[in-house]
Amino acid sequence: MEEALYRTLPVIGKRVFRLGLAGNFGIDEAGIEWALSDTEMNYVFWTPRMGRATGPVRQALARDRDRYVIATGPTIALRGVGLRRFVDRALTVLQTDYLDVLQMHWLGVTSRWSESTVEEMVRLREEGLVRALGVSIHNRKRAGMLAADSPLDLLMVRYNAAHPGAEHDIFPHVDPERRSVTAYTATRWRKLLKRPRGWDGNVPTAGECYRFCLTEPKVSVVLTGPKDRTQLEANLDAVRNGPMGEDEIAWMREFGRVVHG
Repeated sequence: MEEALYRTLPVIGKRVFRLGLAGNFGIDEAGIEWALSDTEMNYVFWTPRMGRATGPVRQALARDRDRYVIATGPTIALRGVGLRRFVDRALTVLQTDYLDVLQMHWLGVTSRWSESTVEEMVRLREEGLVRALGVSIHNRKRAGMLAADSPLDLLMVRYNAAHPGAEHDIFPHVDPERRSVTAYTATRWRKLLKRPRGWDGNVPTAGECYRFCLTEPKVSVVLTGPKDRTQLEANLDAVRNGPMGEDEIAWMREFGRVVHG
């Protein structure tokens, strides 16, 4: 059971707990510090805008840099020199020598996959300032093509019981020896936590939504964005139960279909 909760990320070469932390949905500084010092969590999605997370992340890296994986990237489209400046600032703020994942956010919407951007990302990886290159992307067809052939080491994609399309469009193209997948929106922005009209069965908890994602072998990490420590503790307790069984998966898929409409 324990091994199902951990994954060694290719290229980065670090073993991570498969529930990752996003610090931009309300959890306070004390809660983030607790998560990174007193729990198994060691994968963090961070940006400079997550002010309350910066102190605890910096302290965690100072304690044991080799334990933590920090994924970050600019929240606006940058090319060449601008991208390098972002990396330099992030390294200074976090007081570290390298970033684990440099990712372009919401590719095709707020980030460009231009030749100059790709060349600069590759140079940063070759110089050791970043370990791995990634993107977050909604366009599943394009994500599948990038998974099949690109310099990317990580894809951050939407995946949940109401939006399982990645199972057909993305995951078959992912070589787990070469690339990893981070899933987000596991609760479909909390819509999977509410009873839809006409549904008489059980309604999932957030923890069950994360377990659904982690039952998929091609998902390395699923992100949780708790509003407080209480929510995070509940999510951790649920995830520690391990992958879902066939009956649970069937229930989640049916519920997801109803929620999607």
